[in-house]
Amino acid sequence: MNLTEAPGGRGPAAAGLTACGTAEHSDAIILFGPTGDLARKKLFPALYDLALAGRLNVPIVGVASSDWTLEQLCDRVRSSLEEEVDGALDHDAVGCIVDRLSYVSGNYGDADTFGRVSAALDGATAPLAYLAIPPSLFETVVKGLDDIGANQAGRVVVEKPFGRDLASARELNATLNSSYDDEQIFRIDHFLGKEPTLDLLVFRMANAMFHPAWDRHHIASVQITMAEDFGVEGRGRFYEEVGTIRDVVQNHLLQVLALIAMEPPIDTSARELAEEKMKVMRAMRTVDPNDVVRGQYDGYRGEDGVAGDSQVETYVALRAWVDSWRWAGVPFYIRAGKAMAVTATEVVVEFQNPAQMFYADPQAIRPHSNHLRFRMKPGEGVSLLVSVKGPGESIVSQAVDMRYEYDSTRDGPHQEAYARLIGDALRGDQTLFARAQSVEEAWRVVDPVVASAPAALPYAVGSWGPELHEDLRPDDLTRLMAATPDGGWHHPLLPDGGVSDVGVG
Repeated sequence: MNLTEAPGGRGPAAAGLTACGTAEHSDAIILFGPTGDLARKKLFPALYDLALAGRLNVPIVGVASSDWTLEQLCDRVRSSLEEEVDGALDHDAVGCIVDRLSYVSGNYGDADTFGRVSAALDGATAPLAYLAIPPSLFETVVKGLDDIGANQAGRVVVEKPFGRDLASARELNATLNSSYDDEQIFRIDHFLGKEPTLDLLVFRMANAMFHPAWDRHHIASVQITMAEDFGVEGRGRFYEEVGTIRDVVQNHLLQVLALIAMEPPIDTSARELAEEKMKVMRAMRTVDPNDVVRGQYDGYRGEDGVAGDSQVETYVALRAWVDSWRWAGVPFYIRAGKAMAVTATEVVVEFQNPAQMFYADPQAIRPHSNHLRFRMKPGEGVSLLVSVKGPGESIVSQAVDMRYEYDSTRDGPHQEAYARLIGDALRGDQTLFARAQSVEEAWRVVDPVVASAPAALPYAVGSWGPELHEDLRPDDLTRLMAATPDGGWHHPLLPDGGVSDVGVG
């Protein structure tokens, strides 16, 4: 049942192949796991967005072990879109999905299952295989795709987490590379496809005024915050296997750090962007466990699926270092957690304090260090904190925020991350996808903390994580202070222009 092979090569004898033998555009989608939550919440809405844009013109083959009918799967698509899509549905776009959909039910380890997948492809030779399944099944599914030749000119998309540590990440990459070349593998991190993440990159590179100041001589520190005001919400069993470091730090937030710290690329091609981000990862020190504080919100152990003595972190704060010429000596602080004061994701670049002021009276003027804030969620935008003269006769400074809201100048629908990334994968554009070496380097950075993590400290729901108090053990106090920026964390800026003052920042 193998797809047609080209003489003397790996790929099929088909027009429109790239230099590595991969088709310029995938001619089918094989969705493994269409009955799962990821498909319901993210993938079907993404396909709907592509259909609305007129970009979904390939057959879709759903594959799962569930004993469903095609009609049941189509109903699942419709109910998913009714739940997840805002506003009235476009029935033509819904029809575009269900009319192209077929379904194969069977065991992933059964050769007959993949024989029926091959038949359902109906002549397509360059399918995009989306593995919305547990990583433990990747090896079995990749082998099945290899057996029917779907890997020859096709592509494969895998979801995070890309392993549980450095060793398992290397094993996963070896599994994928046993059947696919690097140019065919798309490691999807939806955070990289979000509009604010891309805005951060463009803002950095397109504004020459910041170029001379973007280094250790002018920047005192960088703070990256990803806070959520809700808990695990019924996903306790999943979170027990992951924790905050694996869930968002090793992937999302280290990628954001790389975008902040990378050198300007020669161009915006996937290869050049990946190379510059890779240089940052290679320059990062392995995180010292003494620079990390882990926390667990009160009540987490009462969640379904959570062990009564669990030490899994729902909060982490750490200090990282990039030992490059540009960033030597500049601390990068990362914090992320659940059940915190607000839901907000942002990056704050704090510039050095001004030099001694020239007025005789040192109390006459108190300039504030400049802060460049990238607000990624909610209320996407950029703000710059500057000092101006305050009102009145005295010469005193006053800090003011110069703000730009992205939504105020943008017309048209907002493209969701999954729609963007699936569209890119269909076209073979790897710009916004993680590369194997980058994934492994990110695991190297956090591996000691994952392997030998300090005990998780309790924190109150609705707070900013573990707080300083007299009952802390000396080593916990040392870690908490090391993972806290000088002067404390900056509170996230809220969409209404206010600053969150809930809890302790």
